Amino acid sequence: MAEIKKIKTALVSVFHKDGLDELLAELHKNGVKFLSTGGTQSFIESLGYPCQKVEDLTTYPSILGGRVKTLHPKVFGGILGRRELESDQQEMAKYEIPEIDLVIVDLYPFEETVASTNDEPTIIEKIDIGGISLIRAAAKNFNDVVIIPSKAEYKPLLDIVKAQGAETTKEQRKHFAERAFATSSHYDTAIHNYFAK
Repeated sequence: MAEIKKIKTALVSVFHKDGLDELLAELHKNGVKFLSTGGTQSFIESLGYPCQKVEDLTTYPSILGGRVKTLHPKVFGGILGRRELESDQQEMAKYEIPEIDLVIVDLYPFEETVASTNDEPTIIEKIDIGGISLIRAAAKNFNDVVIIPSKAEYKPLLDIVKAQGAETTKEQRKHFAERAFATSSHYDTAIHNYFAK
């Protein structure tokens, strides 16, 4: 039964908000709490759902022009902490790190930016750091965490939540992890191709 995990807290940090509202509505209906940053947090609150600011969790503001928002042990510890490992649980309690069970990310549009401009500083700013790190961390810990790495995966998770509530099987989480590594691999390849030109 331990393979079934309940989603209690979701970290949502997305570039494209279209299609997200239906998923958020279903998660909210199932008692899932939201944690977010900047524009995504405003979007979630505009839908009428409470949302904790990542800055309130980390006690750090978004810094360096938004380059550093989620890169913090309280965020990554919450994603990478192994629920079945006593030592991880003790450390999470000691440092007041909350468990994050679902990560929804949609990366900065790097390829679209390259296609629309030759301005190097503009292109470089669209290399996502926090998002790609969240994707890798959540996918690595698929044993405990669901990763939604792009808007293409909003609907598959929505279908699961509608069918079985805010619970997932290990097989489902592993499938999302596979999609996540496909997303990060494609993204890094696009960046590599840009630099290799």
